[in-house]
Amino acid sequence: MVFSILDTLDQYNVIWDSPSRNAAGSMPLGNGQIGVNVWAEPDGDVLFYVSATDAWDDNGRLLKLGRLRVGLTPNPFTASSPFRQTLDLRRGMIRFVAGQADVENTLTLWVDAYKPVIYLQIQGQIPLTVRVSLELWRMSERTLSAQEISYGDGMKRPGGLQEYPDTVMSQAEHRLDQAERIIWYHHNTHSRWPELAAAQGLEAADPLRDRIFGGMIEGSGLINADAQTLVSAHPQRNCLIALYPHTQQSGVVEWLAQLDRTRAALYTTSIETAAHERWWTEFWTQSWLQISGDNPDLVALTQAYLLQRFMFACSGRGAFPIKFNGSIFTVEPFMDAEYAESSLRPMLPYNADFRQWGSGYWFQKTRLPYWAMLHTGDFTLMKPFFKMYHDALPLAKARTRLYFGHDGAYFPETITAWGLYNPDDYDYARPETLAPGDLEGGYIRRYYCGILELVTLALDYFAFTQDRAFVTDTLLPLADAFLLFYAQHYPRDAHGKLRLFPSQTLETWWETVNPAPDIAGLHFVLAGLLSLPTDVLSAEQRAAWTQLQALLPPLAIIVKDGQRVIAPAEDVIDTMPHNAENCELYAVWPFRLYGVGKDDLNIGIATFETRMNKAWDGWQYGSIHAACLGLTEAAQNEVKLKYAARHPYYRFPVMWGTFDWIPDQDNGSVANIALQHMLLQYDGTRITLFPAWPLDWDVDFKLYAPLNTVIEGRYHKGVLETLTIVPISRAPDVVIAPNIKRGALTI
Repeated sequence: MVFSILDTLDQYNVIWDSPSRNAAGSMPLGNGQIGVNVWAEPDGDVLFYVSATDAWDDNGRLLKLGRLRVGLTPNPFTASSPFRQTLDLRRGMIRFVAGQADVENTLTLWVDAYKPVIYLQIQGQIPLTVRVSLELWRMSERTLSAQEISYGDGMKRPGGLQEYPDTVMSQAEHRLDQAERIIWYHHNTHSRWPELAAAQGLEAADPLRDRIFGGMIEGSGLINADAQTLVSAHPQRNCLIALYPHTQQSGVVEWLAQLDRTRAALYTTSIETAAHERWWTEFWTQSWLQISGDNPDLVALTQAYLLQRFMFACSGRGAFPIKFNGSIFTVEPFMDAEYAESSLRPMLPYNADFRQWGSGYWFQKTRLPYWAMLHTGDFTLMKPFFKMYHDALPLAKARTRLYFGHDGAYFPETITAWGLYNPDDYDYARPETLAPGDLEGGYIRRYYCGILELVTLALDYFAFTQDRAFVTDTLLPLADAFLLFYAQHYPRDAHGKLRLFPSQTLETWWETVNPAPDIAGLHFVLAGLLSLPTDVLSAEQRAAWTQLQALLPPLAIIVKDGQRVIAPAEDVIDTMPHNAENCELYAVWPFRLYGVGKDDLNIGIATFETRMNKAWDGWQYGSIHAACLGLTEAAQNEVKLKYAARHPYYRFPVMWGTFDWIPDQDNGSVANIALQHMLLQYDGTRITLFPAWPLDWDVDFKLYAPLNTVIEGRYHKGVLETLTIVPISRAPDVVIAPNIKRGALTI
């Protein structure tokens, strides 16, 4: 039997048989750059928020573009009428079917996979009057309340933040060609960037001033009722509505001209969806992981895995990386169902622009979606992540020289999208005694090891893709700068070894010597770089990194509960933990020094078993550590908990409601990574299959591995029935876990 994910994908569609009360019941959809949250109201309309990955306002907050409301007369969305809303994964569409059989209406919405346009096609069995309204909430300049400003966006800024209004063009302004349309935009006539850069002693081109984001709406047979409303000139059975979102940094005239050119290029009255559907077909057939078995809950696990990857595809092809705290699919918060529906609801100070933890990027959380993309072969989706850090490298070098007086570069744990410290971390009213580059708060004061993990992920990206241009353009510039930072930033000890002090161990231990994540990261990264093809590295690079490798101290191993375990640092001076990270397990993942098939596996297992923190939700990644150590039951249990962590008041299955706003992209990412590592791990050229896989979980899979390797297989009823390895020359490098029974395999 040849498995095809397309034959089974429809069973994982999300299907609702009733409208939603509010935006908490919205479905997400997108093309990687443009996103929508879509729902239908009871006895009401179809609504959707519109978002984009580059809609940064004057303050550097990532905002919604607006919201559309689409009403039909006669209204099919009545309580007495049949209703069905479907997220069609195979086609990348959301479809509503509503109304009694003789007057049934179908509304189909999609964000074109190749073009910057959102389409809504309305098809009715009887003539309908269509009404399209643009709903905006940023209509006047105002000072944001303290509750509306997230940490990282300027919570500590004296005087708060000013929000500036959107602009809706009048009909006279936009009807030069007599077209009937709605056009609106937000134009950053202010910018907080110079203030932030000056406070941090740095200069860089302003990415915020004159950034304009908004869009244009038009529809077949629709005319303007006013500047924000289109209505049917006459009742019609078919109507095609097109929304063209657009962002650029320019003047309004230039923005409008480009928007008009985009509309002219894309305008159509007859829809052709073959190319759009083909993109989604290629996406789903590129990689899959489908769990089955006697337990019906396994269907829900597979659906969660697939929907999380779907979320990446909907938001991961834009100009900026995926936001860990909600991606582009945030809506106004609904934390309590009764309160959300009560008369108090309008008093809630949050709207759909709000996201907890703000618009900055936390490395430890931002990285997680991108680790989940390696095994699925979603390499194109990974590029915005590398690009953000690469583009900000000149600023990072200037910061290092200014703050520390040496060469190299570092990024702190939290940054804006263009490389500055998050303003609330660097502080506004800095004491005169505080040296440049030092922070009052201890959470990220000397937290640098994210740059080593960035190089690790880049090394793995090259290992998988063999993309030599990436090595030259991205990997080596980052590695050169980051390793030079470590070489010059820290002193040597009495034995001539590198001594990382003063330093800290992630956010948990604020004063340590030779923290485990950094030491493990340096060992792992230098070994990886020095194993690159000989023609990739220069003689100078190889010599410098060989020298630095010789200076590294060993990872600290101690005895705890009678077992040898990895210590969080060689010495922990500040013994009060400030966060809940199992820092020592960085030596298991992401810096894979201990694990299945490696020496001293028992040290890694003992470290995991005696770990301080056993939490599983949100960004916690114990499930990945368990998988890497071959601890099947522990990995299995945590993965199931994570995939069950949907928010009680949000309807879509993967609107995870854990730590970092909704939908929390860390929770689903960790579960996907762990599931992949339970099934496939790699070390150099070696590939291990089923290192932590439950024997009673049937699975069909197609996953990627280093050296452009693709492995496809079927494990059913306790037997590995099929296994295909491409290229076949990689077969000798594949190791199948000894507890896996094999059928009559032909590899």
